[in-house]
Amino acid sequence: MHINDNTSFKGYTIVSCGTLSPELNYLSETGFLNADKILYTKPGLHEDPEELEKQLVKQLETAKKYSKKVIVAYGSRCYIDSVDPFKDIDKIIQKQGEQISRIKAKNCIDMITDIKDREKISEGKKVYWLSPGWLKYWKHIFKTWDHAKSNETFPQNEKAVFLDSIPVFDEYSQSSPEKILEFSDWMAIPIEPYNISLDRLKKLLLECLD
Repeated sequence: MHINDNTSFKGYTIVSCGTLSPELNYLSETGFLNADKILYTKPGLHEDPEELEKQLVKQLETAKKYSKKVIVAYGSRCYIDSVDPFKDIDKIIQKQGEQISRIKAKNCIDMITDIKDREKISEGKKVYWLSPGWLKYWKHIFKTWDHAKSNETFPQNEKAVFLDSIPVFDEYSQSSPEKILEFSDWMAIPIEPYNISLDRLKKLLLECLD
């Protein structure tokens, strides 16, 4: 799909995980995403599916007060119900009425770079993927993790790659380098930035329009 920066999102409200807020706010500030409203749930709710469902439903109800049409920026793998594996995020969305579409991606990382690009960027190494929202909200996202769980999870990877789509990594490095170092130390792996565009996210948003 050709990305046309003149395409309008008027008549739509966006409901998204707060982890994606840096990218969506940037697209709004730069004029691409002129939606009626952008509503966020708290970042990191994939760790708490019950709370995710509660906040998503609440924000969808609010969204319908602003617009007839709603775009949901949540991935298919963001909601996993261990009790009912047949219940997924699309079933939750469908119950909230018609004219609600969801971005076709697995998670927020997949929204900004597809699997082929990630394979190219990783160069065959095991990588833990990060985005601006993950760096900004990591203490909230991983608030229930103890040292044993983090030590079991992150060192399986050779490094973390920060998908710097806005970009903000240089700004963090200059103004708050301790934030990057603290996160890196907690994960026990290095964090490396990689500059990418927001073309994939733009494309996925455009596909949600009628």
